[in-house]
Amino acid sequence: MKILILCTGNSCRSQMAEGFLQSYDSNLTVRSAGTEASGTLNEKAVAVMKEVGIDISHHTSDSVDLYLDQEWDYVITVCGGANESCPTFTGSVKNRWHIGFDDPSHATGTDEFIWSEFRRVRNEIRITFESFYNSQVKGIRQCGC
Repeated sequence: MKILILCTGNSCRSQMAEGFLQSYDSNLTVRSAGTEASGTLNEKAVAVMKEVGIDISHHTSDSVDLYLDQEWDYVITVCGGANESCPTFTGSVKNRWHIGFDDPSHATGTDEFIWSEFRRVRNEIRITFESFYNSQVKGIRQCGC
């Protein structure tokens, strides 16, 4: 099964979602990309994922253009703010989903608050993508459908 997770910058939320999905099943093909890929990962996103035992430091921030000529079982957008435009995917995809999350990289305030926002969003992504995996992916993978 092939899953592509899209965001605008591909530096934070989509990277965390990719990390969680890959940790659930190493046989999945999971990628993340951005319509305006930043080219780098957000250091705080890498750090909060490491706190839960998932290393995403080797991930790359890629443009969605790299994946347009491939077929995908799921393409999931993870942008969430009302002022943020969600990317669109024009390639071949069986299922399109939108699961929105706040962008913790936009948090302002004390260091403590900013870190708490990264952890909150990470935890929301973990819960949501674990549910997605269990309801949409796991059963299909077990039956060989």
